[in-house]
Amino acid sequence: MNRIFLTLAIVGNILLAGATYFGLQIEDPKSIQVESIASVSRHMLTGMGALCFATLIHAIVLTYFMGTGRWMEETITVYQLDKVSLKENQTLKYKVVIWMTVSISFLLGIGAFGAAADPASAVGFKGWFGIPPATLHFFVVCAALSLNFLVNMWEYQMISRNGTLINQIMDQVRKIRLEKGLTV
Repeated sequence: MNRIFLTLAIVGNILLAGATYFGLQIEDPKSIQVESIASVSRHMLTGMGALCFATLIHAIVLTYFMGTGRWMEETITVYQLDKVSLKENQTLKYKVVIWMTVSISFLLGIGAFGAAADPASAVGFKGWFGIPPATLHFFVVCAALSLNFLVNMWEYQMISRNGTLINQIMDQVRKIRLEKGLTV
Protein backbone atom coordinates (compact mmCIF):
# COMPACT_ATOMS: atom_id res chain seq x y z
CA MET A 1 0.00 0.00 0.00
CA ASN A 2 2.94 2.34 0.62
CA ARG A 3 3.89 2.65 -3.05
CA ILE A 4 0.30 2.96 -4.23
CA PHE A 5 -0.48 5.65 -1.68
CA LEU A 6 2.75 7.52 -2.36
CA THR A 7 2.03 7.59 -6.09
CA LEU A 8 -1.55 8.75 -5.57
CA ALA A 9 -0.51 11.43 -3.06
CA ILE A 10 2.17 12.80 -5.38
CA VAL A 11 -0.25 12.95 -8.31
CA GLY A 12 -2.94 14.53 -6.12
CA ASN A 13 -0.62 17.24 -4.81
CA ILE A 14 0.69 17.94 -8.33
CA LEU A 15 -2.89 18.33 -9.55
CA LEU A 16 -3.67 20.75 -6.72
CA ALA A 17 -0.50 22.72 -7.50
CA GLY A 18 -1.41 22.73 -11.20
CA ALA A 19 -4.86 24.11 -10.48
CA THR A 20 -3.23 26.80 -8.34
CA TYR A 21 -0.85 27.65 -11.17
CA PHE A 22 -3.74 27.95 -13.61
CA GLY A 23 -5.53 30.21 -11.14
CA LEU A 24 -2.51 32.48 -10.86
CA GLN A 25 -2.45 32.79 -14.67
CA ILE A 26 -5.89 34.43 -14.73
CA GLU A 27 -5.33 38.10 -15.46
CA ASP A 28 -8.86 39.45 -15.42
CA PRO A 29 -11.65 37.06 -14.44
CA LYS A 30 -14.26 39.70 -15.37
CA SER A 31 -13.06 39.93 -18.96
CA ILE A 32 -15.25 38.45 -21.69
CA GLN A 33 -12.32 37.84 -24.02
CA VAL A 34 -11.94 34.24 -25.21
CA GLU A 35 -8.50 33.86 -23.62
CA SER A 36 -9.77 34.99 -20.20
CA ILE A 37 -12.80 32.73 -20.34
CA ALA A 38 -10.57 29.80 -21.36
CA SER A 39 -8.12 30.41 -18.50
CA VAL A 40 -10.94 30.65 -15.94
CA SER A 41 -12.51 27.45 -17.28
CA ARG A 42 -9.15 25.65 -17.22
CA HIS A 43 -8.59 26.72 -13.61
CA MET A 44 -12.08 25.72 -12.47
CA LEU A 45 -12.08 22.33 -14.20
CA THR A 46 -8.56 21.45 -13.06
CA GLY A 47 -9.39 22.65 -9.57
CA MET A 48 -12.56 20.57 -9.31
CA GLY A 49 -10.76 17.50 -10.65
CA ALA A 50 -7.86 18.02 -8.24
CA LEU A 51 -10.23 18.46 -5.28
CA CYS A 52 -12.10 15.28 -6.19
CA PHE A 53 -8.86 13.33 -6.61
CA ALA A 54 -7.39 14.61 -3.32
CA THR A 55 -10.61 13.68 -1.49
CA LEU A 56 -10.58 10.26 -3.16
CA ILE A 57 -7.07 9.64 -1.83
CA HIS A 58 -8.25 10.33 1.72
CA ALA A 59 -11.21 7.99 1.18
CA ILE A 60 -8.85 5.24 -0.01
CA VAL A 61 -6.77 5.65 3.16
CA LEU A 62 -9.89 5.40 5.31
CA THR A 63 -11.02 2.28 3.44
CA TYR A 64 -7.54 0.77 3.87
CA PHE A 65 -7.61 1.26 7.63
CA MET A 66 -11.16 -0.07 7.90
CA GLY A 67 -10.28 -3.17 5.86
CA THR A 68 -7.02 -3.96 7.60
CA GLY A 69 -8.62 -3.36 10.98
CA ARG A 70 -11.34 -5.88 10.20
CA TRP A 71 -8.77 -8.37 8.89
CA MET A 72 -6.67 -7.95 12.06
CA GLU A 73 -9.71 -8.43 14.28
CA GLU A 74 -10.69 -11.68 12.54
CA THR A 75 -7.13 -13.04 12.38
CA ILE A 76 -6.42 -12.22 16.03
CA THR A 77 -9.67 -13.90 17.06
CA VAL A 78 -9.11 -17.05 14.98
CA TYR A 79 -5.47 -17.54 16.01
CA GLN A 80 -6.02 -16.26 19.57
CA LEU A 81 -3.28 -13.64 19.34
CA ASP A 82 -2.61 -10.70 21.61
CA LYS A 83 -4.88 -7.73 20.77
CA VAL A 84 -2.12 -5.12 21.10
CA SER A 85 -1.71 -4.86 17.32
CA LEU A 86 -5.45 -4.37 16.85
CA LYS A 87 -5.54 -1.60 19.44
CA GLU A 88 -2.60 0.13 17.78
CA ASN A 89 -4.30 -0.20 14.39
CA GLN A 90 -7.42 1.47 15.80
CA THR A 91 -5.33 4.25 17.35
CA LEU A 92 -3.60 4.87 14.01
CA LYS A 93 -6.95 4.90 12.20
CA TYR A 94 -8.55 7.41 14.55
CA LYS A 95 -5.52 9.71 14.43
CA VAL A 96 -5.61 9.66 10.64
CA VAL A 97 -9.37 10.23 10.47
CA ILE A 98 -9.17 13.42 12.52
CA TRP A 99 -6.53 15.04 10.31
CA MET A 100 -8.11 13.64 7.16
CA THR A 101 -11.39 15.34 8.07
CA VAL A 102 -9.64 18.66 8.69
CA SER A 103 -7.82 18.39 5.36
CA ILE A 104 -11.00 17.54 3.45
CA SER A 105 -12.75 20.50 5.11
CA PHE A 106 -10.02 22.84 3.91
CA LEU A 107 -10.16 21.31 0.43
CA LEU A 108 -13.91 21.98 0.35
CA GLY A 109 -13.16 25.50 1.56
CA ILE A 110 -11.06 26.04 -1.57
CA GLY A 111 -14.07 25.31 -3.73
CA ALA A 112 -16.41 27.41 -1.61
CA PHE A 113 -14.15 30.46 -1.58
CA GLY A 114 -13.36 29.96 -5.26
CA ALA A 115 -17.03 29.94 -6.15
CA ALA A 116 -17.64 32.99 -3.99
CA ALA A 117 -14.70 34.80 -5.62
CA ASP A 118 -16.03 34.15 -9.13
CA PRO A 119 -17.30 37.48 -10.48
CA ALA A 120 -19.90 35.63 -12.58
CA SER A 121 -21.36 34.01 -9.45
CA ALA A 122 -24.72 35.13 -8.10
CA VAL A 123 -23.34 35.06 -4.54
CA GLY A 124 -22.06 38.63 -4.64
CA PHE A 125 -19.38 37.98 -2.00
CA LYS A 126 -17.40 41.17 -1.37
CA GLY A 127 -14.76 39.71 0.96
CA TRP A 128 -14.11 40.15 4.68
CA PHE A 129 -12.38 42.97 6.54
CA GLY A 130 -11.50 44.70 3.29
CA ILE A 131 -9.76 41.61 1.86
CA PRO A 132 -11.00 40.90 -1.68
CA PRO A 133 -12.63 37.50 -2.37
CA ALA A 134 -9.84 36.39 -4.75
CA THR A 135 -7.22 37.09 -2.06
CA LEU A 136 -9.23 35.15 0.53
CA HIS A 137 -9.53 32.28 -1.96
CA PHE A 138 -5.76 32.35 -2.46
CA PHE A 139 -5.12 32.30 1.33
CA VAL A 140 -7.42 29.29 1.72
CA VAL A 141 -5.67 27.59 -1.22
CA CYS A 142 -2.24 28.12 0.39
CA ALA A 143 -3.46 26.81 3.75
CA ALA A 144 -5.29 23.84 2.24
CA LEU A 145 -2.42 22.77 -0.03
CA SER A 146 0.07 22.95 2.83
CA LEU A 147 -2.26 21.09 5.16
CA ASN A 148 -3.11 18.45 2.56
CA PHE A 149 0.59 17.83 1.87
CA LEU A 150 1.34 17.47 5.60
CA VAL A 151 -1.66 15.17 6.12
CA ASN A 152 -0.53 13.04 3.17
CA MET A 153 2.89 12.70 4.80
CA TRP A 154 1.20 11.78 8.09
CA GLU A 155 -1.01 9.22 6.34
CA TYR A 156 2.05 7.69 4.68
CA GLN A 157 3.72 7.25 8.08
CA MET A 158 0.57 5.69 9.56
CA ILE A 159 0.18 3.35 6.58
CA SER A 160 3.82 2.28 6.97
CA ARG A 161 3.34 1.59 10.67
CA ASN A 162 0.14 -0.34 9.96
CA GLY A 163 2.03 -2.41 7.38
CA THR A 164 4.56 -3.31 10.07
CA LEU A 165 1.70 -4.45 12.34
CA ILE A 166 0.28 -6.60 9.54
CA ASN A 167 3.69 -8.21 8.97
CA GLN A 168 4.03 -8.95 12.70
CA ILE A 169 0.64 -10.66 12.73
CA MET A 170 1.51 -12.62 9.59
CA ASP A 171 4.76 -13.79 11.21
CA GLN A 172 2.81 -15.02 14.26
CA VAL A 173 0.28 -16.78 12.02
CA ARG A 174 3.07 -18.48 10.03
CA LYS A 175 4.69 -19.67 13.24
CA ILE A 176 1.40 -21.12 14.56
CA ARG A 177 0.62 -22.81 11.24
CA LEU A 178 4.11 -24.35 11.04
CA GLU A 179 3.84 -25.65 14.61
CA LYS A 180 0.52 -27.34 13.76
CA GLY A 181 1.85 -28.75 10.48
CA LEU A 182 -0.47 -26.64 8.31
CA THR A 183 0.45 -25.12 4.98
CA VAL A 184 1.86 -21.63 5.01
